[in-house]
Amino acid sequence: MSFTVYVRMKKLGKQTAKDLAPVPFVLKQQPKTLRELLTQLTELLVNEYNQRKEQGQLLSFLTKEEIKEQAGRGKIAFGVHGGGDASVEEAVEHTMQCLEDGIYRVFAGEEELTEPEGEIHWSENPIFTFVRLTMLSGW
Repeated sequence: MSFTVYVRMKKLGKQTAKDLAPVPFVLKQQPKTLRELLTQLTELLVNEYNQRKEQGQLLSFLTKEEIKEQAGRGKIAFGVHGGGDASVEEAVEHTMQCLEDGIYRVFAGEEELTEPEGEIHWSENPIFTFVRLTMLSGW
């Protein structure tokens, strides 16, 4: 069984959450806590990254539609730029450490999620917004 969540990523001062189109992510199951949500998203993205590397898609060409979509999110990128495979375990550790250090904040709808073990309320099927609070966090 899979479960789709919608996520927006925002940098302070760059754009408003209303301007960002939510991106769908298909997870293994519905996460119950913030830790489960972050773990599943991190695992998914690391696995996609490693798969692109294996397929030799280190440099992709962007269509006009992709450029427009990425511009709407605030960053235009060509994808992977070399290096070794990423470790899922290390990436999850970094994700949780960045949350603890305040590098980013997570909102479910209008509610901020601050506790990793805090329960996510799914009654309204929220759109998650990740807000990067420092310019050094890399996205």
